[in-house]
Amino acid sequence: MASTGSVRKAKETIRKILYITIATSSSSRPWNSPVYSAFDKNFNFYWASWKDNQHSKNIRKNANAFVVIYDSRAAEGTGFGVYMSGRAYQLEREDNEDIGIGAKLLAVRKGGKPRRIDEYLNSYPRRMYKFVPKRVWVNSDGKVNGNYVDTRTDITKGLLGRK
Repeated sequence: MASTGSVRKAKETIRKILYITIATSSSSRPWNSPVYSAFDKNFNFYWASWKDNQHSKNIRKNANAFVVIYDSRAAEGTGFGVYMSGRAYQLEREDNEDIGIGAKLLAVRKGGKPRRIDEYLNSYPRRMYKFVPKRVWVNSDGKVNGNYVDTRTDITKGLLGRK
């Protein structure tokens, strides 16, 4: 059972860390990419990437993805991470509303002006992507036979309001 402290710490980490690492896979290999992102009130994540990046190609073929958010500068044994499995999508013309939401959220996070929706369509090289988490965990401390192990605590219900 997730504690409210774990959920609170996960929300703080999500707000503080600007990059998510998104793991995708093709039929032949896994791929992991850091991307600058923003998120909505439901903790759906948005980012813009070149449509020919490996993670972009993978997402078009396989929507299953895994996201990790953590402070890579934390000292050993002091880090905290948020781990999410879900589905990632390249947003298309029929997703104009989501493209607009992503563009606005990214602009707010950067302190700039949102790009136009059409800058993520047609002959433009970049696309807007959306990750929808289905399960969420945070790291926890545990011991096995007196040895420290890094365990995971499911906080899906506390963060997303569902199991």
